[in-house]
Amino acid sequence: MPTVELGAENFESTVTDNEIVLVDFWASWCGPCRQFAPVYDAASAEHPEIVFGKVDTEAEQALAGAANITSIPTLMAFKKGNLVFSQPGALPAPALKQVIDAVVELDVDKALAEQSGESAESGE
Repeated sequence: MPTVELGAENFESTVTDNEIVLVDFWASWCGPCRQFAPVYDAASAEHPEIVFGKVDTEAEQALAGAANITSIPTLMAFKKGNLVFSQPGALPAPALKQVIDAVVELDVDKALAEQSGESAESGE
């Protein structure tokens, strides 16, 4: 699946309406962003089951601010609407693959239950 341009009008619905969403916060003037773009695009072609979004931080300054983006590129991963990964810096292909694999394998419901202390009470 090709990457999807995300903005204020579709960011939240994209994150909440899809199982897994990766988001690349970037800008056209950013050298590391330009280096990361082909790696990100290739991963999107390899994983059609995942939504790969891109946010142009110049065009979407309010959205970048709301996401607390202080360095670009920044990669965020959401699973079932929950932020499960956020890291600035251009990742090489093997590192991006590790992130994708980890997000796919993550049991977000269990992680949220453990985080809130419910797993011990529910017997999971």
